[in-house]
Amino acid sequence: MERERLGSRLGFILLSAGCAIGIGNVWKFPYMVGQYGGGAFVLCYLFFLVILGIPVMTIEFSLGRASRKSPVKLYNALEKPGQKWHLHGYAAMAGNYLLMMFYTTVAGWMLHYFFYMAGGRFTDQDVEAVGSIFDNMLADPYGMIGFMVIVVLLGFGICSIGLQNGLEKVSKFMMLALLAIMVILAVNSILLEGSGDGLRFYLLPDFARMTELGIGSVLLGAMTQAFFTLSLGIGAMAIWGSYIGKERALLGEAVNVGVLDTFVAFVSGLIIFPACFAYGVSPDSGPGLIFVTLPNIFNHMPAGRLWGSLFFIFMFFAAFSTVLAVFENIISCCMDLFKWTRKKACYLNAIILIVLSLPCAAGYNLLSGFQPRGAGSTVLDLEDFLVSNLFLPLGSLIYVVFATSRYGWGWDKLMAEANQGKGLKLARWMRLYMTYVLPVIVLVVFLLSL
Repeated sequence: MERERLGSRLGFILLSAGCAIGIGNVWKFPYMVGQYGGGAFVLCYLFFLVILGIPVMTIEFSLGRASRKSPVKLYNALEKPGQKWHLHGYAAMAGNYLLMMFYTTVAGWMLHYFFYMAGGRFTDQDVEAVGSIFDNMLADPYGMIGFMVIVVLLGFGICSIGLQNGLEKVSKFMMLALLAIMVILAVNSILLEGSGDGLRFYLLPDFARMTELGIGSVLLGAMTQAFFTLSLGIGAMAIWGSYIGKERALLGEAVNVGVLDTFVAFVSGLIIFPACFAYGVSPDSGPGLIFVTLPNIFNHMPAGRLWGSLFFIFMFFAAFSTVLAVFENIISCCMDLFKWTRKKACYLNAIILIVLSLPCAAGYNLLSGFQPRGAGSTVLDLEDFLVSNLFLPLGSLIYVVFATSRYGWGWDKLMAEANQGKGLKLARWMRLYMTYVLPVIVLVVFLLSL
């Protein structure tokens, strides 16, 4: 069976960026910047993105393009006879399922909130009432499960149309709309009266505040965020490498995706922090920043219902772009592993993922008594911990060691594959860093995040 290809380089960059751009950028990044003291955290984050994220992404793209296979069969095409690297392929496939078991629910929240905002649910509500709307949403099993099912069916429906006609077309539209909406919202926030303090907090590094919070904890926060924002370690990037030609060198493409991913995270901060300071809201209100703090801000804004609706449709696009990309990964794995057609892989996985996602959607209501990570925790916390702290860093470590060491694929083959085509290329001097230093940094991230 001939492997499908993406229709354009723009499609490849936007799909890869769409996979990387998700809740981590538009929800987690702003609240981590808020908690870790603003501008100094942003600088640390950018540093780790360059030394950690870009090299690992280049490796994933290279393994995908060289093998022309999904993550579950990638090693079979590249490992030496008798080696056991391919066992990680099954773990990578499992990691994709595990990620979607909670991500589909969170994408459902964004869609839920778009309808709330567009329908005027928050209008004239005070701070406490807005907080209780979020709690009531979580407590309603029908709404939580219903929106999760909509996300799953919509995602597999688009993927079933095909790679170029379904996934690539929809992702291009969604990502370009996402970027346009973000810029409009950011300009609106910056022009608010009293936004200057928010911009200073966000853009001017305050190393005194960083020292106060603990340099170690700020660095660890920045390191893990740079790592997890790119969805590395479960083959989510390798899959796009398998769909592209040899016209472009892969370090340059990884930089492009990293820049786009960072742009979205950065502009999210430009939307949120000026608005927080303009309306006297604390920027370090943690995960509730999006669902409780922002609706309050939109309530006070002229045309707030419009801005709020735009904001939550942008949030949904960011989450749904990741859902589509990971669904494609799962479909491709099933097509490679079981020789299913694309349509069959979509239909069966839609059923499987609805069932697998039920515990998370019900974790705040029907299963609220199950608190796997201590008092107050939920099924989502457990699943997020397993993906973010185990599957992503360990998977990345295995990809890096396999690609660079002589016991795996080997540096020379990696360099030859990554450097085919025009654009930014791996240099000889990078060998020392990527073979010996990078695995140690990834191992440190893994150990510290436990």
